Amino acid sequence: MRNISDLIEQYLKHMLQESSDGAVELQRNDLADRFSCVPSQINYVISTRFTVEKGYFVESKRGGGGYIRIQRVELPTLTAIQGHIVHTIGEQVDQCAAEGLIYQLEEAQFISKREANLLRAAVSRESIAVKLPLRDEIRARLLRAMLITLLVK
Repeated sequence: MRNISDLIEQYLKHMLQESSDGAVELQRNDLADRFSCVPSQINYVISTRFTVEKGYFVESKRGGGGYIRIQRVELPTLTAIQGHIVHTIGEQVDQCAAEGLIYQLEEAQFISKREANLLRAAVSRESIAVKLPLRDEIRARLLRAMLITLLVK
């Protein structure tokens, strides 16, 4: 059985998919009532699963009549994706940013689930068992080389 965070994430993704403009506005308390959870659970899901690295822009307005707006940021075309990769990765990349980019490419179906899993394994801190900042430099080189190879078809 999936946990409440997974259910909330799937619900929000479904709402985004059904949206004509790729964005949804919601009330945190209404969503918490729908899932019978505390509003902080909604904050947790949004802050950890709907990040810029994963391809989402989140805006919130507090106070009476406040809302949370989640917008899906589409990746550029395949020809522009290489520049996006080089820009995102740079000379160093931490594990969180690397996994976010992999997630974004998988969600946009530029890479398969299997390829994404292989990339995650290759750039994990367990696989690159050296101290920082060298680990982030090696991760950047590996990830950039693997993604460019995968995306040049």
